[in-house]
Amino acid sequence: MAPSGWDPKAWQTYQVRQQRAKSGAWSIAPLAWAEAARPARAAPVPTAVLLSAMAAGLVSALFLGDGLGPGLLLAVAPAVAAAYAAARAARRTARPWTVAWAIGCVALLAVPALRDAGWPSALALFAAVLLGALALHGSRTWPGVLLSPLGLVDATVLGVRWAWSGLRSRGSGVDRDRWLPVAKAALVAVVLLVLFGALFASADAAFADLLSGITPEVSVGDGPLRFLLFLFGACLALAAARTAAAPSRWDRIRLAPGKPRTRLEWALPLVVLNLLFAAFNAAQLAVLFGGYDAMLESTGLTHSKYARQGFWQLLWATVLTLAVIALALRRAPRAGAGDRRFVRVVLGALCALTLVVVASALRRMDLYVDEYGLTRLRVSVAAMELWLGLVIVLIMAAGVFGTRRLPRAVAGSAAAAVLAFGLLSPDGMVAEKNVARFQQTGKIDPAYFQSLSADAVPALDRLPEPRRSCALRGINNELSRGGRLPWYAMSLGEYRARQILRERPVTVSYEVCRDLGTFAARTG
Repeated sequence: MAPSGWDPKAWQTYQVRQQRAKSGAWSIAPLAWAEAARPARAAPVPTAVLLSAMAAGLVSALFLGDGLGPGLLLAVAPAVAAAYAAARAARRTARPWTVAWAIGCVALLAVPALRDAGWPSALALFAAVLLGALALHGSRTWPGVLLSPLGLVDATVLGVRWAWSGLRSRGSGVDRDRWLPVAKAALVAVVLLVLFGALFASADAAFADLLSGITPEVSVGDGPLRFLLFLFGACLALAAARTAAAPSRWDRIRLAPGKPRTRLEWALPLVVLNLLFAAFNAAQLAVLFGGYDAMLESTGLTHSKYARQGFWQLLWATVLTLAVIALALRRAPRAGAGDRRFVRVVLGALCALTLVVVASALRRMDLYVDEYGLTRLRVSVAAMELWLGLVIVLIMAAGVFGTRRLPRAVAGSAAAAVLAFGLLSPDGMVAEKNVARFQQTGKIDPAYFQSLSADAVPALDRLPEPRRSCALRGINNELSRGGRLPWYAMSLGEYRARQILRERPVTVSYEVCRDLGTFAARTG
């Protein structure tokens, strides 16, 4: 007989929470989501995973202490090998989307090796985490796309426990006779490399220079940083491997659909919004085809003020339109095929009208750039507006072909936009545009170039003296303060800039550059 006050459901919930508390980060997740998406139990950790994680930690400690560059790809390679070994041991097969995400992740990680600017590299790293999480989890729904990166946090806890269990089992005598000779041989090989490498380096200056150029320089003072990098690389590899062996099942999370509205209640606000968009677009077309000068005369605005006045409002209008579409889809009537056609027509019209708004915003930015030149902020927001327009096109395609692939298509488009943004070198684009503008109009702002990265050097190198030296002064000083970097920490953009500045140094005096306005404060 059950005791008084006994609640079987509450007792079951308590037991579930106790089990979750033993699974790392899942103890803080919502109960329904955690139970739906919790990863399965993984098989014992393969030896190849442990060796790859150790290699990832060592490479990270050796090559990431001086900065990002080609060393980042070297550090990620063992983590990829660990994930592959774990997936192979778990008998998981790679699907086309998984391969595409993995290739995209590696391509994004190459951006810091190619570009010196920090902001495109940071965006590329965030996008690489997203694609890596999608490749490991195989997610295809909106909860999966949005939550997969969070699964790597839980996988880090589980991966360390997984590896520790594997090490304890091996330390108790399992495979000791097999792997102990391998460890001894590896230790002897390292000792011989260090001993004879030091002897040969001291015997020949050319070999010593070659050796110093390809091997990292490690000092005692760098010990704490190198140790943290070792832990970071090893934990990252273990998290990737644990996820590859038994991923979180985010696609099991089901979001309750919104309560459908009647056609009139749902469509009336959207039809009114469509009419407003149509009126605005008609005014834009009227200005475009012959009324531009008359509009400026009647309003008293200049070309630049007209362009600047409208771009930011149109950008926000695009963002808010996407929010309206998302909310409208949750509340859309869905009683039958007629309702679905009705929803497609209303939202399709709104998307088409929004594309005209996107085009108008980009046109205004183009006018503003012609007047005042290109900057980092302007190229960034223009790229964002372009991507938002692409998302609207994807939504329109989903209305025709179905929404099943829409989450992965939006995620892929975001990653592709970030990759293109990094490969096109925004700082180089800014410099190219402003140099071309100087050649046409004679206008240039040398003060702005002081904050650009080394990616801008090839374009600025085409300026005539003394403007060339003044434009390059800030970048040259920054590279000089950074000192000589090893090959694994130097981007291609920085390498090219150093070559140019070594062949054609900055020679103009401070006073000349000051008179040209190089050190003037700049806003905007």
